[in-house]
Amino acid sequence: MKDEDVFTYLIGGKAGEGVKKAGTAATRFFLDLGRESFQMNDYQSLIRGGHNFSVVSTSTREVYSHHMEVDLIVNLDERSRDLHEEHLAKEGIMFYNSNDSGERDQGLGLPLDEMAEEYSKPDLIKGVAGIAVLAACTGMDKKGLEDMIKKEYSRGVEENLSFAKEVYKKVGENIDETFDLKKGKTHSTVITGNESLSLGAAAGGLDIYIGYPMTPASSILHFFATHRDDLNIMSIHPENEIAVANMAVGATVPGARVMVGSSGGGLALMEEAISLAGMTESPILFVLGSRPGPSTGVPTYTEQGDLHFALNQGHGEFPLIVSSPGCIEEAFHLSNMMLDLVWKYQTPGILLTEKHLCESSMSVDIDMKKFEEGVFKTEKADEDQDDYKRYEKTDHGISPLKYPPSDDLIKWNSYEHDEMGYTTEDPDMISEMHDKRREKNETLILDLKNINCVNEFGESTPIIFTYGSTTMSVREALISGDIDAKIVQPLFLNPFPFWELEEYIHEEVIVVEQSSTGQFASLLREKCRVKPKEVIRRYDGRPFEPARLAEKIEEAII
Repeated sequence: MKDEDVFTYLIGGKAGEGVKKAGTAATRFFLDLGRESFQMNDYQSLIRGGHNFSVVSTSTREVYSHHMEVDLIVNLDERSRDLHEEHLAKEGIMFYNSNDSGERDQGLGLPLDEMAEEYSKPDLIKGVAGIAVLAACTGMDKKGLEDMIKKEYSRGVEENLSFAKEVYKKVGENIDETFDLKKGKTHSTVITGNESLSLGAAAGGLDIYIGYPMTPASSILHFFATHRDDLNIMSIHPENEIAVANMAVGATVPGARVMVGSSGGGLALMEEAISLAGMTESPILFVLGSRPGPSTGVPTYTEQGDLHFALNQGHGEFPLIVSSPGCIEEAFHLSNMMLDLVWKYQTPGILLTEKHLCESSMSVDIDMKKFEEGVFKTEKADEDQDDYKRYEKTDHGISPLKYPPSDDLIKWNSYEHDEMGYTTEDPDMISEMHDKRREKNETLILDLKNINCVNEFGESTPIIFTYGSTTMSVREALISGDIDAKIVQPLFLNPFPFWELEEYIHEEVIVVEQSSTGQFASLLREKCRVKPKEVIRRYDGRPFEPARLAEKIEEAII
């Protein structure tokens, strides 16, 4: 059943036709109306051709994920028409490129190829048609259309305006009524998950971002490079992922806060350096943006198949902090917190997320009251301290940090070492250093017990466990399906917050995840003996669609 509180707009076409740009412009249009929005971009790993679409769901209430029962569809080519006509809502309107699709019984044809031929960039300008259609179908006047085109398509604005007005006029002549979109009261902004986690890290004192482009983490590098001067953060693009991780280890020695990002294939190349960071006690935050694997997999789509991979990074034993944000706003706070944590505990950490969160856009209003800079304070050595020991044994396992320049010897070592950092093969010292690193992990657990490590939404049964970006889909599904349930979402996956989940040991729970083997369900059984009644899985590279997910949840409840 369609959620009547939600209006959904979709534009589809080939790569290079301005599909994503039109979706972004639509999202900003809804934001100007004071409405909440969620934008999801679906694209193939192609620069030109193939099939792309952008879908935006908007409401006066919060929208946590996109819907695929669409009120207004604009198809720029025949393939889009064939793929998306099944997504049209009962009272929806669909437009298609009649030059490419031919005349059809369903929908309204527009001769977009013919109209675009008059302009200097006929392929790219077709995306502007999507905005002109949206303007006409929502009752925007010509002045509003002109203002929006000038704002969103400032390059070649005269041609864009001319084409948009031509499409707007044709649409107006062929529709009897328009969609009435109620104005909302939001004053939020729209950002992607990658932008959110980048800003959170920046607010946490990030000094350097090092990355090698790999979807869906590539846009983090682009973001920091674009805003280098605004944020005063250095962005570095080395020759490969191995160089990325090793440079990050080196950058921590003089005290630089460093974050790196990649997908599963890139992190696999970084794995040895993650162990290096574990031994040298280097505080580095790794962002793992998951996509379907193994190997190259499906590069531009989403999945949660890297959970076990993230939890078991590195050879040997050392503390590894793994967390996963459940929405775009949470990505800001969690990346900020993770930077503090890895620095306090002088150990690597992984912020695990997925393409659905990384590249989707959502209206957010960052609550800075939740943001407390330096919640987890770094242990710094007294400058006057004599005989500084880089790996000094302490009651909590955390050694005080000192940075060059200094009169003291500061020795970081990848080999097993003594407190000073000198290489050792002495059995007693080897055991003591293992104990030291293990003690850090025990102290970390005590620290985490003092903060919220699990989100809960709702009070009713059934109980639904999920994590990461799938949380957005589940939250939207419960609203869409009018289902009373309780969502339980662990923020931290290692150490796993079993102390907050013990109450669910004897409960019948439903698990929702995007893994073919049920990795999250296995983790729940292993860490806190929670035995799922049902595991709802999707692993075709696409995020859950709320209405279909609501149906699956209702089936699992029965």
